[in-house]
Amino acid sequence: MNKDIPTLLSQLTLEEKASLCSGRDFWHLKGIERLNIPSIMVTDGPHGLRKQRTDSEMSNLEDSVPATCFPTASALAATWNRQLIEDIGVALGEECRQEQVGVLLGPGANIKRSPLCGRNFEYFSEDPYLSGEIAASFINGVQSQGIGTSLKHYAVNNQEHRRLTTDAIVDTRALHEIYLAGFERAVRQAQPWTVMCAYNKVNGTYCAEHTELMLDILKNTWGHEGLIVTDWGAMNERVDGLRALVELEMPGAPNGNDQKIVKAVREGQLSEELLDKAVTRVLKLIFKAQETLATTYTYDQQAHHTLARQAAEEGAVLLKNDDHLLPLKQGQSIALLGRFAKHPRYQGAGSSLMNPSQLDNLHDALTSLIGAEHITYAPGYTAQADTPDQTLIEEATDIAKVADVVVLHVGLTDMFELEGLDRTHMKLPPGHEALIEAVSALHPKVIVVLSNGAPVEMPWAAHVSSILEGYLGGQAGGSALARLLTGDANPSGKLAETFPLCLEDNPSYPHFPGDDHHVTYCESLYVGYRYYDTAEQDVLFPFGHGLSYTQFTYSDLSVDKQEAQADETLTCRLRIKNTGTVAGKEIVQLYVSPASSSHFRPTKELKAFTKVSLAPGEETLIEWTLEERAFAYYDPQQAQWLVEAGTYTLLVGASSRDIRLQQEVTIHSSAKPSPVDRASLLAYYTLSRETSFTRQDFEALLGAPIQQFPPIQKGQYTLNTPLEDLRDSWAGRRLHDIAINEIKKMNKADSETPTSVFMERMVSEMPIRNLLMSGDVPLTRGQLEALVDLLNGRYMKGFIGLLRR
Repeated sequence: MNKDIPTLLSQLTLEEKASLCSGRDFWHLKGIERLNIPSIMVTDGPHGLRKQRTDSEMSNLEDSVPATCFPTASALAATWNRQLIEDIGVALGEECRQEQVGVLLGPGANIKRSPLCGRNFEYFSEDPYLSGEIAASFINGVQSQGIGTSLKHYAVNNQEHRRLTTDAIVDTRALHEIYLAGFERAVRQAQPWTVMCAYNKVNGTYCAEHTELMLDILKNTWGHEGLIVTDWGAMNERVDGLRALVELEMPGAPNGNDQKIVKAVREGQLSEELLDKAVTRVLKLIFKAQETLATTYTYDQQAHHTLARQAAEEGAVLLKNDDHLLPLKQGQSIALLGRFAKHPRYQGAGSSLMNPSQLDNLHDALTSLIGAEHITYAPGYTAQADTPDQTLIEEATDIAKVADVVVLHVGLTDMFELEGLDRTHMKLPPGHEALIEAVSALHPKVIVVLSNGAPVEMPWAAHVSSILEGYLGGQAGGSALARLLTGDANPSGKLAETFPLCLEDNPSYPHFPGDDHHVTYCESLYVGYRYYDTAEQDVLFPFGHGLSYTQFTYSDLSVDKQEAQADETLTCRLRIKNTGTVAGKEIVQLYVSPASSSHFRPTKELKAFTKVSLAPGEETLIEWTLEERAFAYYDPQQAQWLVEAGTYTLLVGASSRDIRLQQEVTIHSSAKPSPVDRASLLAYYTLSRETSFTRQDFEALLGAPIQQFPPIQKGQYTLNTPLEDLRDSWAGRRLHDIAINEIKKMNKADSETPTSVFMERMVSEMPIRNLLMSGDVPLTRGQLEALVDLLNGRYMKGFIGLLRR
């Protein structure tokens, strides 16, 4: 195989160069046989390999080769364990090698702006520092095996509603400090082979052609060396995308975009030099992957299952443990209630849905640890639990009455959180709520075990003794939960997201998910704990919270210098000791708090963390180095990060609200912050729990009015109009219904499965241009444009266009 790329570029025709900038099909890049350029395969992650069988329909997400299902991102982030995440990345890379997959499409590093985002289970955190650190570890692990990753979904992709077309309106500081910072950290530390651009617009421009985001920031500022790939069907205008250096369009489809590239080069609208740069990156990706895939590999399935169990153990968070009810005591009789105990919810639905190589459940795992004679089981609720089943609840309460301890396994069903749909509330399913209420009313010792991908409201929290958040624990989650309940494993996870008391407390609540055209990020920087802690808003469980079966003492915080220049590093040290009776792991967190600032800032921000494992009585030293960025904010007028001179407090604690040690430092800086009109931004400078960010507040922050969009009508349709917006015309309704019926035929099953709901929602919100994505629609791009003319009532123009080949 000739890997001399300059020589290959000289041998490729213009048409071949253009063709390499799009996929061969849904999962493969194109090769050029005459030049021995191979095709490579990419496929979904991020918490396991989802390689669809070759004879499977694209919509049949369940039909994939067996692979290890690791805990989803929400659980992995709760481990706060960089090395463990890297080990999981290594394992995923090994599975890709066995299955001849060159790029794993993950991790997802989007910020959890709202607890309602249907895909939150695939994302790490509300905090960009933590998200970036975990993403970098994941990427480093996978790519150590010679397999590529795809850091996604870049950028400001924080909801499922209208994700294909919505316009995310965000101010410059929030963009850089919150929504880009995690991606930046992952890119700088790990250099992912690919970055996947999101579907949505950001401040009026589609990500797939956003020159500022892709070229200016990702490539030129952060120094990304890999290529940019679109999310599947995210490309809007192909030539504009190439100018932004979005090198690879996926999937391959007869949409005419390759021909557009050729035409633009020949007409002088696009330089062949720029095209060559794009092709060079595509070829580099192909050759790097092919070098690894040239040799066969077999991974250790049982070792990967054991690793998945360790991850589930470390990602589970002990939220509450009154009277040390946990761990379970030897000889206790246990009422194990909840259908999840035998039929676990262990992963999310959508493109990440995979076929696990094996599957543990809590009932069987707990039985093997403490014996069947100590456990009595009842399901307590139906599969979807849409309504309480009184017969099942009565059976469960009868069992609970005679047990020493009750373990209630509840959470969110697969229809409550899935890709393509955002949640509309934070409540558990009614059947789960009713079971908890009934059992907690009659038994004083109730342990609630949760399986869910995102925060839930817990109006019953005060009435139960213990709460163990298991998140979506992957295929070994059942055995991990059993070991945590019995004390064979000690909980060490901590929340990577705040659990609010109720949905209405979340700062994005009034503006999420926006309308059918755009979503406004009116809360700006105040996302997650940055809002709750600054506003002094009561929460259910704070960011960074998590209990253990042992105790830890923090002491001797010191900083190597009390005063420093902004460009100097600070070394921070402290000691931590396990003062309990069992071995355990603690996550020590460091936050930086500015005493004052000319620009509004959160009261504290996470800037370092370390997870340590300590035997009883063992003590260790923790050391962190803080660089300039730890004290900086992004100045929009100067378009750069600045450190403002002043006093900063280093806060060290077990959560954002459990601060154990603190130390002031003085930072000297010559930076001159840009002037700001505080009077027009009072909501952001005087934040309290009563603050509600209005459109007027946000427009003052943006410095411009937000465009209003009336409902789209016949005569205004474009290729970017979602199919569901066509339904005010007869022809549009027919087109929408035909597309939905085709999906129903492909699913060949119950139309109410999570996969079918996801697929139907995707199609309904899909822009007209994506009808070409599958290749099943017998239309050219020009004919599709003619179809839009017909839908708009321009019949003569439309009919003429349809007749053209």
